Amino acid sequence: MQLLIKNGQIATHEKIFNGDILIEGEKIKKIAPSIKASKISQVLDASGLIILPGLIDIHVHFRDPGAIHKEDFHTGSCAALAGGVTTIVDMPNNNPSIDSEKTLKEKMKIAKNKSVCDYQFYVGATSDNQKEVAKLASKIAGMKLYMGSTTGNLLVADEASVLKHFQTYPKNKPIMLHCEDEKLIQLFSGASKSGHNKNRPPIAAAVALAKALELAKVADRRIHICHISTKREVDLIRQAKKEGIKVTCEVAPHHLFLTEEDQKKKKNFGKMNPPLRSKEDEQALWENLDVIDAIATDHAPHTREEKNLNYEKAPSGVSGVETTLPLLLNGVLEKKLTFLDFVRLTSFGPAKIAGLEKKGELKVGYDADLVLVDPKARGKITNKVLFTKCAWSPFDGWGVSGKIVSTYLRGKEVFGNGRVIAPKAYGKLVTSS
Repeated sequence: MQLLIKNGQIATHEKIFNGDILIEGEKIKKIAPSIKASKISQVLDASGLIILPGLIDIHVHFRDPGAIHKEDFHTGSCAALAGGVTTIVDMPNNNPSIDSEKTLKEKMKIAKNKSVCDYQFYVGATSDNQKEVAKLASKIAGMKLYMGSTTGNLLVADEASVLKHFQTYPKNKPIMLHCEDEKLIQLFSGASKSGHNKNRPPIAAAVALAKALELAKVADRRIHICHISTKREVDLIRQAKKEGIKVTCEVAPHHLFLTEEDQKKKKNFGKMNPPLRSKEDEQALWENLDVIDAIATDHAPHTREEKNLNYEKAPSGVSGVETTLPLLLNGVLEKKLTFLDFVRLTSFGPAKIAGLEKKGELKVGYDADLVLVDPKARGKITNKVLFTKCAWSPFDGWGVSGKIVSTYLRGKEVFGNGRVIAPKAYGKLVTSS
């Protein structure tokens, strides 16, 4: 089947131009200023719309298996498509943890039966599974290593174990790092009864990152720093890149749009790891987008009941996979980033980091994953229309620019008119090279 999308404004990580896109089956067959519509069965007029590559979120927690009262692969992937996200990479801190071939196979089966968006996975590092994770490298997008405790039971806190993982894992695959120093987290724990930034302060992130960079340099391995949140991390990564250390990094939307002052107002509904930081840190992230390689949501939903527990017991994490695109369109309107930045950070960069083949670009031969956006529409993020199972967002009530008209995954419309219309279990496991 062929689909011709005409008269759209096509945005890539290199340029924006007016043109047409011809889709044949699951792939992009042709992109040109004008393509004749004769003998093409389906033609869509995209006048006034921006055509973006489908977003790729390389950091989500769909809670499946183990905590499906919060989210599962069906609800999480529906939320993704509603947010223009066509491919996700899911984190391993499930119950049980995804730290072996057995647990990985079980999770793959769950996703195959439930997911309506495309997907890949990480396997989690433990203190003694170096060889097993290395054997699984060809099947996954990367290894996830937690240097600081967070939701789940994966933790590798000592430098010797971290280095052993670095030395064992293949050089061509990324090692995804949660950089917070566990000993410093324990030291500062209890510093505040509600201020999360005081209990997990910036120094914990900076110290863990500095260690990780030195270990990566010694081991000559690719590392990816998850959810950087401070100016100091930006400075360390910029210097490391200058030195030739193989490091990439991501920032989460909540660290771009919220600060510790918001956490005081939202209380546990603004609690996540790493915490919301100062206004100066937030500003530094925006001012150094050239250092940042991806925007990834760290979509980590919890129920309202869990978030309404007292501070010590309430879990860390917020939803984000379906609100990122409109929030970033706000950023474009406010000239905090360009559309070229947008595509680089949400599609092109994430695909490169995770090695996702034929994804992340509007390019002939690539998967026909794209999002049609009306840039002139105005709307509001509201909890009642969210697809995520937890049904709340820290951005509830925010006015946003732009509206997702439709989302296409491998040539098929999977979201339109405010509804997810993907066939059951339409998502596929993406090859990661």
